[in-house]
Amino acid sequence: MAEPGPGTGRARQEEPGPAGKDEAAPAPKKRRLAGGERYVPPPRKLNAGVSFGAEHFAETSYYFEGGLRKVRPYYFDFRTYCKGRWVGRSLLHVFGTEFRAQPLAYYRAAARAGRLRLNEEPVRDLDIVLKNNDFLRNTVHRHEPPVTAQPIRILAEDEEVVVVDKPSSLPVHPCGRFRHNTVIFILGKEHGLRELHTLHRLDRMTSGVLMFAKTAAVSKRIDEQVRLRQLEKEYVCRVVGEFPEHEVVCEEPILVVSYKVGVCRVDPKGKPCQTLFQRLSYNGSSSVVRCLPRTGRTHQIRVHLQFLGHPIVNDPIYNMEAWGPDRGKGGKIGKTDEELLKALVEEHRSKQSLEVLGIGEEDLNSSGESKDCGNSGDCTKSAEADPVNGSSCLAEDEKDPERNDVAACPLNSDINLEMLEKDKELSLCGNPDGQTGGRGWEEKDPLCVECRMSRRDPSPKELVMFLHALRYKGADFEYCSSMPEWAMEDWQE
Repeated sequence: MAEPGPGTGRARQEEPGPAGKDEAAPAPKKRRLAGGERYVPPPRKLNAGVSFGAEHFAETSYYFEGGLRKVRPYYFDFRTYCKGRWVGRSLLHVFGTEFRAQPLAYYRAAARAGRLRLNEEPVRDLDIVLKNNDFLRNTVHRHEPPVTAQPIRILAEDEEVVVVDKPSSLPVHPCGRFRHNTVIFILGKEHGLRELHTLHRLDRMTSGVLMFAKTAAVSKRIDEQVRLRQLEKEYVCRVVGEFPEHEVVCEEPILVVSYKVGVCRVDPKGKPCQTLFQRLSYNGSSSVVRCLPRTGRTHQIRVHLQFLGHPIVNDPIYNMEAWGPDRGKGGKIGKTDEELLKALVEEHRSKQSLEVLGIGEEDLNSSGESKDCGNSGDCTKSAEADPVNGSSCLAEDEKDPERNDVAACPLNSDINLEMLEKDKELSLCGNPDGQTGGRGWEEKDPLCVECRMSRRDPSPKELVMFLHALRYKGADFEYCSSMPEWAMEDWQE
């Protein structure tokens, strides 16, 4: 049951500890209590820090197809300690009121299959009442969205930092539906780079310079530069129309409309921010613009450009018809937030392009917004967006550490869950011991709806947004990437 929210690459209670170790489960040791009272083991102290090791990387493998990097489906444990609001409620009540993306028949079938565990014991009765410190585990058959097959280039590496040129479409940290298709996992699996500390944030759809510290001491030193605003960030983008030749400064406050879908807009009640813009070239239909954000709000560059009437050419959120005839210019939308979100979702649904946003239908069927999540497929603070399905966040600045909460398999389905519930022989397909990893991708899983679905893959072109982090400069360092092809002065679409 995931409680999503933005992340920082540093520890939260649901995050894994040192390499190769997930959230500590309570010891299976038991003792008798008077009157048949159920014993709950005390929680173990969790290790600080987010780190992934060989055990995590071995969960599954990649394959490449049609210009896309794909992850073979795998079994994965979502884990969590009982939330305070669940204490005194039955598991059945919690599932039925907070995690409505699945019918109760699904949870009964999952329990029958041995996929729901309480304090490491199989859940036999969903009427069991939860107690403080109860430890829940839910094993799911996990499918990840594809990302671009473009490799991650190492721009610089020494004993203190590693700097990469991040391709568009890749989240930095595991977030929502993404885990192995993330920068952190690819660097660990393919480059042997582990124990990395995120130093700044990049949107999932934004490409360019991305820095990691190799030690906590280096991270702390550079974090201090960020806090003192000594870090200069320069982006380049291609926007609609002829951008003014003179420097433009936008200081409109930005408000998050939806954490789940990942949408923001200019609003007087929003957070203060400032972005400087300077046109570099104009080809007759679109302009290349240098962007210098002085603050780091969610989707800041993209929202400010939309407000100015020059949204990024292929922005899958802020250059959509859902914003109205003016595409949100000057903050004119003409819709309530609820109407705007519905229109955005319907527009992408009609184009079969929800995957471009990193979300699926299952992410839209869950039980409401998470107040903890500051962003979506690109979370800024610490967790995934959908409490049940581990759905993705979509906001711009991304810094999301590993989350580990109990979650259900995605989507409602027309498969006969009642029949599955009655099947006493139902077990973890290809994984009878309930362990993550293994060969889950080789055969269909009887409880996994995605195994029975046919999704349209996004094209590599759809996974590129024309926003690129060109340069990062600090007190004692400066790292640059090459200007992308779409930013060349004579480029034509």
